[in-house]
Amino acid sequence: MLPAEARASVVRWARDRGAVVLEDDYDAEFRYDRAPVGAIQGLAPDVVVHAGSVSKTLAPGLRLGWLVPPPHLTEAVAEAKLLADRGSPAIEQLALADFLLRGEFDRHLRRMRPLYRRRRDALLGALGEHLPGFEPTGVAAGLHLVAWLPEGLREDDLIAAAAREGVKVAGVAPYRIAGEGRQGLILGYSDLNEARIVEGVQALATATRALTARPPRDR
Repeated sequence: MLPAEARASVVRWARDRGAVVLEDDYDAEFRYDRAPVGAIQGLAPDVVVHAGSVSKTLAPGLRLGWLVPPPHLTEAVAEAKLLADRGSPAIEQLALADFLLRGEFDRHLRRMRPLYRRRRDALLGALGEHLPGFEPTGVAAGLHLVAWLPEGLREDDLIAAAAREGVKVAGVAPYRIAGEGRQGLILGYSDLNEARIVEGVQALATATRALTARPPRDR
């Protein structure tokens, strides 16, 4: 999230250059460190295109998202969308519209935020207890975090070792643009209760000990 002055600077930059800012309000619905922050689009609807989806808040299978463009771009965006895929499923859109209009979406978010916060806290607590050498980041919002690995551990080795312990984790390498980088794991917590999260971290700790107990393989 950009601080207030940075947000104002982005808007000034766009207006000075006749540019458009694409705002992907990623993880805005599930913030745990503060109340949700308003989108920049609300401050500058003339230069900001706001993008969002229900893939994390409801279900990825709905395949529904949205763009809120400046008024002068609305028709062009609608035409481009029509040419791209001939439209989105009508029944799902009508159901989502009803969900929004009746306030159910807002109530759903209010119910889920404390639930996901508890699961995040369980994950952070288990990492601190069982894997204190891991460095969690990106914990203020969303449904997953990144845990940077201690020096000498490689994510591909740990992913394989964790699988042998019955735990599936993902590495950060597939999401890099290019080159080597810091080794880390992506740990999701949205669909596991607190007990299962702790069990998973304990199994991950067992896998980590198995790797650190043996000499590193040549690369």
